[in-house]
Amino acid sequence: MTIPWWGYVILAGLAWGTYVPIIAFGGLEFGGKSNARLAAILCVGLAYFVLAVIFPMILFTTGAEESPSIKTSAVVFSALAGVAGAVGAICVVFATSTAVKAATDAGLPATSYKIYIAPLIFGLAPVINTLLSTVWHPSPKTGWNNFHFELPNVYLLIGIVLVGLGAALVLYSKEIGEAPKPAAVTPEPTVPATQP
Repeated sequence: MTIPWWGYVILAGLAWGTYVPIIAFGGLEFGGKSNARLAAILCVGLAYFVLAVIFPMILFTTGAEESPSIKTSAVVFSALAGVAGAVGAICVVFATSTAVKAATDAGLPATSYKIYIAPLIFGLAPVINTLLSTVWHPSPKTGWNNFHFELPNVYLLIGIVLVGLGAALVLYSKEIGEAPKPAAVTPEPTVPATQP
């Protein structure tokens, strides 16, 4: 079965869209303290190792996929992408725990700052991606150090803003919907005044 390109887009969106809630719950299940954060990160690393190291090695050694040509720049930049992904995963885990602590220290409900984490991450990422793409234009012909500013089309700029705002609003409203609701206040029964 061949998956079309847009199928992979949907799968990537599903994977990244479920990452924050899944890792947050995993950390809570480990106990929610600093050792729990490290245990959650360790599990993420193990999953990366199986899916991103063992699985490709099996495909290359069995001949299911042709082994690529090895170039230093390919290894360095691919590894840097892995570092960026791992740093992002670690930051999500620590952002959640420190947001809860900061809110608790400020005397606020534990979810007061936590609700901003996913909207800010997923709203900020496409904006940073596009801004980087306006100044960095690497290619096999020119190399990695091809920097020059290219003014993007105005529609691209509008799209970046709308995607960022849209992602932030969707995720923010989701977090608000999941936040604990304050207890309903039951009015005291009134006693009718007695007539003289």
